[in-house]
Amino acid sequence: MTIQGLSSRAQRGIASRAVRSLTAFGMTAIVLATRASAQNRLFTVDRYFDIERVSSPRISPDGNHIVFSRAHVDPMKDAWVGLLWEMEADGSRQRQLVKGSSAQWSPDGTRIAYLAEVDGKSQLWVRYMDAEGAAIQVTRGERSPVAFRWSPDSKSLAFTMPVPDSATWNVAMPHAPAGAQWTPPPRVVNRLQYRADRVGFLADDWIHLFVVSAEGGVPRQVTHGAFNIGARGAGIPGPAALDWLPDGRTIVADGNDATDADREYQVSNIYAVDVASGTLRRLTADAGFWHAPVVSPDGRWVAFTGFAKTRDTYHSSDLFVMHADGTVRRLLTSGIDRDPASVTWADNETIYFTAEDHGVVNIWTASLTGKAPAVKAASNGMHVIALGSVSIKGGIGVATRSAPQQPAEVIRFTFKKPWDLMQLTHVNDAVLAGMRLGEVEQVDVQSSGDARIQGWLVKPPGFDPAKKYPLIMEIHGGPHAMYAVGFDGSLQNFAASGFLVLYLNPRGSTGYGSAFGNAIDKAYPGVDYDDLMAGVNEAIARGSVDTTRMFVGGCSGGGVLSSWIVGHTTRFAAAAVRCPVIDWISFAGQTDVPLFGAAMFDRPFWEDAAPWLKLSPIMYAGNIKTPTLIMTGDLDMRTPMPQSEELYAALKMRGVPTMLLRFADEYHGTASKPSNWIRTQLYMMSWYNKYGPAK
Repeated sequence: MTIQGLSSRAQRGIASRAVRSLTAFGMTAIVLATRASAQNRLFTVDRYFDIERVSSPRISPDGNHIVFSRAHVDPMKDAWVGLLWEMEADGSRQRQLVKGSSAQWSPDGTRIAYLAEVDGKSQLWVRYMDAEGAAIQVTRGERSPVAFRWSPDSKSLAFTMPVPDSATWNVAMPHAPAGAQWTPPPRVVNRLQYRADRVGFLADDWIHLFVVSAEGGVPRQVTHGAFNIGARGAGIPGPAALDWLPDGRTIVADGNDATDADREYQVSNIYAVDVASGTLRRLTADAGFWHAPVVSPDGRWVAFTGFAKTRDTYHSSDLFVMHADGTVRRLLTSGIDRDPASVTWADNETIYFTAEDHGVVNIWTASLTGKAPAVKAASNGMHVIALGSVSIKGGIGVATRSAPQQPAEVIRFTFKKPWDLMQLTHVNDAVLAGMRLGEVEQVDVQSSGDARIQGWLVKPPGFDPAKKYPLIMEIHGGPHAMYAVGFDGSLQNFAASGFLVLYLNPRGSTGYGSAFGNAIDKAYPGVDYDDLMAGVNEAIARGSVDTTRMFVGGCSGGGVLSSWIVGHTTRFAAAAVRCPVIDWISFAGQTDVPLFGAAMFDRPFWEDAAPWLKLSPIMYAGNIKTPTLIMTGDLDMRTPMPQSEELYAALKMRGVPTMLLRFADEYHGTASKPSNWIRTQLYMMSWYNKYGPAK
């Protein structure tokens, strides 16, 4: 396959050198010609190489400077390259700083800490922000830091990192002959534990807290033993939320111990960690899923999110505060029934956060003043906002904003007018200038049980309501996740290729409250199937769908539902099932989240296999007549390859048209590598066109 993006980048480089030598007349002619041709451009797969990703803006403590991440595709290495950029708070003087990501300003504003790769491993670095711009590599270990935070005095950094379990099982092996090259001993695994994609966790790792000087040196391990800092239920290690108290002697962090991890799926607590001794003191007394602690500027309060222990598969979190010793807990978000995220203190009594709500993400505020906490939306609009950080001194916050036809760009807002969002970057304007993107239209659907379902249709550029178009329904993963109105290159590419694209938030999705998200508890798939079919019916009713050319696909949770759909209806001409769960029983022993099944079903399958089998798509393989393409990454540990192989074998034995694509060097999903994103798009559309040929 020829990737046109390679040649287009080379052509732009040659053109830029040529333009510098042209006369004013010649330059004007070229610009006019370029603008004319741009009006006919579509979001074809090669355009993916031109879009840059903007994320993680961080504003300096004095409110004068912003550092943000800007990533582009390196087509020669088939990888995303992350760069840190800096600009003034008004968006001026944008300039590239260094390779890296996840920048954080030191409290004194003189440096940034960030992550950058060294010999293929992510390490912690510090860069001075003066004119000299010296950078220091702070960590050099075999394992990579996961999360980090500056100390209040700007002299050191706390970070988390995987540590191998010290448990061993020694057996009396005979002595190997001199010079013999015997196979290494087996790796001892003695507990149910998550293995995270990409970041290097193994089944016998613990995630511990370390402290290191900001000038480099040997990190000191603070916590030890059978404990995870940054646990996400079931002992799931991940990017920890950790923060220092202003005295610099205590760190608050989320985590859990081995006993809790083995016993419960949703167990995570907030702990105070003594930096000198490593002593842990639990601050959240009741069992629950408590996480993301953030300390108020004066150190009096700790804000955190979560909910009390439940057997529901989904429950929206709330925002709480408590005193730094764990007392006087207050609920701030009673009644909004949405998941707070990116919690940030604006002062000692006001908190900013974001929340998903009906396909959009906006900024919210919570105030501690008064008898009843006041919570309200601080911004509005059909967009997705990812909150970065705030400058309390400057009264300014920064974030990214994405909209249906605009990839994420950095914005700023003031505490006085948080709804007044000022765009600071225009990284992708040149790429999208004159490009014909698909119009995104909201779809509201009535489903079973009188449920109201929200979705969207992306129309092909130049859409003609008198014509009939093939339809692709894409289904999101999770299942507890949410499609939002932000820019989606995959869906825009489908539309540019002449497809109507339908995407919905069926029951089970987040952003619509606990009852909506938990509607598939012990019944997944279930009513979500009804919602998706109702969405297809609504799209057809609008009059532009060619019902003989309808297609369905999705990855992860979308793979579950797309494989379920073809086992329950023949209305689709073809399907592209990606990274699916096919068999809940075998999945329980293969996946890196082994206790997920325990949360889904009341009893283990060896006590009652009936519900496990009833909800397994493989049990309906005998009904499948739809030509089905199956696609999974060969390194996938979340929905491992044997799940796809089960479906492939069943369809082959039945004579149903099928193909299995094993994507090289991909973990969960098939599109983290730029070339694999292109392959995913092209293989799907090739399959759809093969079994639903254009008319």
